[in-house]
Amino acid sequence: MDLSTTYLGLKLPHPLMAGASPLSDEMDSIRRLEDAGTAAIVLRSLFEEQITREQEGTIHHMDMHSGANAEALSYFPRPDDFRLGPEAYLDHLWKVKQLVNVPVIASLNGITPSGWLDYAKQIEAAGADALELNIYYLATEPQEDGGAVELRTVQALQAVKKAINIPVAVKLSPFFSSMVNFAVELDRAGADGLVLFNRFLQPDLDIENLEVVPKLVYSTSAELLLRVRWLALIHGHVRADLAVSGGVHTAHDALKAVMAGASAVQMVSALMQRGPEHLTQVRDGMTAWLERHEYESLGQALGSLSHARTPNPQALARANYMRILQGWMETSPMNGQAN
Repeated sequence: MDLSTTYLGLKLPHPLMAGASPLSDEMDSIRRLEDAGTAAIVLRSLFEEQITREQEGTIHHMDMHSGANAEALSYFPRPDDFRLGPEAYLDHLWKVKQLVNVPVIASLNGITPSGWLDYAKQIEAAGADALELNIYYLATEPQEDGGAVELRTVQALQAVKKAINIPVAVKLSPFFSSMVNFAVELDRAGADGLVLFNRFLQPDLDIENLEVVPKLVYSTSAELLLRVRWLALIHGHVRADLAVSGGVHTAHDALKAVMAGASAVQMVSALMQRGPEHLTQVRDGMTAWLERHEYESLGQALGSLSHARTPNPQALARANYMRILQGWMETSPMNGQAN
């Protein structure tokens, strides 16, 4: 079965790749990822706050947050939370490139172009095959509207694209108000790929000690549904390749993402929970399903259930919401019971 795909101009034997996670921090686990057959490796992000810390000696100094309150800043990492500093990150990238024979995609996590440009160039020089801009921004100021947030993201992308020659993908959150329109704007601004979606690590609240508590929760297959919907709605409207990140645990999950329009499938939680070798099982499961359903290649399935190609496009839109609610009302055991 031909599972080959193209993502960010990279010819890949299949769409499954290791997304940004602690598995890309150590050489032993990186070897295991390559042995398991990962098509590419996405390194964990270099944070803009790390760059700022090195340049100006403070971890939370960012011009756009100069007026932000302490509670808002508490959502950002502390200095000791970072795995690698800027120079160590570049050295790690170079070592990974020497170790593996698969594409290595670096990641920058920030929002202001001034915090990214120099290191984007150095990441390219260190050998990265592509760069992922990890847009992780919380709009906490009441006077900042959605248009300003989108414009800042577009400007950051444009600045990075002018500075480097390797492909650039933008990893988005699901919280933009007009996702398809914004995807088209990023495509026009030169994005080579769009990754749906960033998983914001939601902090918990300790009500006894009155503290904000960071909390890591692994994804589940249920989280894929949001991503599949927007992949399907965006596919066909942009030139940029689409990738999915979050919620892919099984072969069926990966196939859903591809059929919705994803050229690449990033796996994180499933590999952290089950080990890098789980990627091999997912790939083999995809092959078995495609053969059983008489597909000749993965390319034949790509985008086959996108909004533009599905025989029931309303299932991705508002009308189906009303139908589901009506169906529940008709079958619910609560139906007809008195208050």
